[in-house]
Amino acid sequence: MFILHVALQGCLRARDVEYGLTADTGGHIRYLLDLVEASAADPAVSRIVVATRRFEDARLGGDYAQGAERIDGKTEIVRFWTDHPGYLEKEALHTEVESFADGLVAFIEAQDQRPAVIHAHYADAASVAAIVEARLGIPFVFTAHSLGLVKREAMGLPAGADAALDRRIEAENAALERAALVIASSRDEAEVQWAGYRSYEPGRIRILAPGSDLTRFAGAPTCVRVDASIARFLREPEKPVILALARPVAKKNLAALVRAYGESPALQAAANLVIFAGTREDYAALDGDMAVTVAEILALIDRYDLYGRVAYPKQHRPEDVPAIYAHARERGGIFVNPALNEPFGLTLLEASAAGLPLVATDSGGPNDIVEMCGNGILVNPRSDAAIAEGALKILSDADLRARFAAAGASVAGAYDWTRHSERYHALLASLAVEGAGAAHPEQLLICDIDNTLVGCAEGIRTFGTWRERQPGLAFGVATGRSFHSALAILEQQDAPRPQVVISSVGSEIHHLDRNGTTYSQDPEWRAIVSRDWSRDDARRVLAKVPGLLPQAPLEQRAHKLSYFTEGQPGIVGQVRAALERAGLRCSVIHSHGRYLDVLPIRASKGTAVDFVRARLGLTPDAVFVAGDSGNDIEMLRTIPQAIIVGNFSDGLAAMPALRHSYVAHNTHARGVIEGVLHFRDKARAAACKPAR
Repeated sequence: MFILHVALQGCLRARDVEYGLTADTGGHIRYLLDLVEASAADPAVSRIVVATRRFEDARLGGDYAQGAERIDGKTEIVRFWTDHPGYLEKEALHTEVESFADGLVAFIEAQDQRPAVIHAHYADAASVAAIVEARLGIPFVFTAHSLGLVKREAMGLPAGADAALDRRIEAENAALERAALVIASSRDEAEVQWAGYRSYEPGRIRILAPGSDLTRFAGAPTCVRVDASIARFLREPEKPVILALARPVAKKNLAALVRAYGESPALQAAANLVIFAGTREDYAALDGDMAVTVAEILALIDRYDLYGRVAYPKQHRPEDVPAIYAHARERGGIFVNPALNEPFGLTLLEASAAGLPLVATDSGGPNDIVEMCGNGILVNPRSDAAIAEGALKILSDADLRARFAAAGASVAGAYDWTRHSERYHALLASLAVEGAGAAHPEQLLICDIDNTLVGCAEGIRTFGTWRERQPGLAFGVATGRSFHSALAILEQQDAPRPQVVISSVGSEIHHLDRNGTTYSQDPEWRAIVSRDWSRDDARRVLAKVPGLLPQAPLEQRAHKLSYFTEGQPGIVGQVRAALERAGLRCSVIHSHGRYLDVLPIRASKGTAVDFVRARLGLTPDAVFVAGDSGNDIEMLRTIPQAIIVGNFSDGLAAMPALRHSYVAHNTHARGVIEGVLHFRDKARAAACKPAR
């Protein structure tokens, strides 16, 4: 496979990238270089080309005027001149799209082999890729890295207030519409950030969290030079450290961290504040946004008279970063990312691997990181008080800090570049495969995911092998998870790709497209569940029910309201009664004694399964369903061939309504196989029994 990456922004070179040199020389370059390094290690990849702009700028050095630069034996950077010969910020790159595309098309046509796919990074690169696709027929995938619509909302700007930003948003929307596949870093990006675009199709977006080589951060030693660069600012350099490391741009919200520190005498007493905000000689010579941000930080330090308590070194080298984290770790410190929105959060992984607890924005990728690793606290980045409270909570509780620091060690396994590249290449390769599964299946198997299909690695491998030998069996999942969360966990666990995804407790249905990779939402089912459903009315009623705590905004869906309960008896009855008094007919699902979902009356796993069955033209006795907990009850109750896996909870096996179910001896995915074989044997025995 020959993969061609397109990335026009910033100062991209093979080694010693000067991150923060310009406002556009940031994390996307680090992501790209790490990705191509991991890709090159895969024998399935024959060649990688990174296409970027060629420009001359004496201030930035001569490396970027070179036509080509070799990264490794498989990978090279190729630079193309555009109409403007000098460096341009991303806001001006739209003028260079046509000329860059001309150069790229000429380059491709001169090669012995054409790329199998183009991977565009940022919207301007997607505009180039769309032109190349139109001329040469090469499909492209798209990674946004950050989104203009999110930036516009964070800045509180109306449409039309910033022409450059509006143009970027339109380019992103066009990319979303044209790309064969959109790769997102987090659930927040896939389900919240992209949802504001008019071309939003959730089934064409896949979550693929970036990997990271974290070995140099785990247990990294301190460095005398780095320690000295920080200590020269501080009166008590051995105090705990609140560390921030980010480019000095408005969206990173570093000023809010300084305000939070300046407004909290308790925080100042507990720790020093250390901010590494890019590199600079003279902040007045920085790009506009960077200069404004640095000036604001310095002004706030002066306003709150924080001299001697805040360190803000002007420069650091890329190789210094592990020692910067180690400096904070050795002083019992924490790492803070207060960004208005963080598409992923690479620095959070690095800090965690180095042993630092996190205080991170609740907007973006940090949701996934903290949920998976349990290594910090999420805060509202627009609340200075919340930032201060989160930091003080960890710094004042030694046991909590130790627990978060220890949990951070798990990030290395969760965010690995080798695993990332394997999933990435599988997605690229599958785009070319037409015909997903049996066109006219004879049977249908629908499984719950958590603790049913997944939960046992060996069971998943066994299930995958067994599934390949079932050509007439359509396979799907039914879960309380969102669509993107469901696919992400299945891919992480190497589960077979489902042909149908019933998500958000039956309120959404997606079908696998014929390309075998993307999905399409079922419009008929959406129309069915939308009838007589008033989400806002239900939410207002439930706000008055004691003992209900709304789950995070990311868990709320258009047709699902999700809450935590305290396991109090009778809570389901109280919720139903409150809804009925308001004249609202809703479905209420309670599981694991803690999670409560309120859905449209027509939405459930069971009704969704029956809808899919009818859509496939199957009879009820051709369907198998499998589950393990309370949110599977309705599905298990309504489908005759119901399987309860051996590791069930919520007393399923003893429920009279589930007496028809088969309770497997095996757990997880093996229990699913056992149940299917049981019902098949039973059907064969009935067919062989002579008629009286």
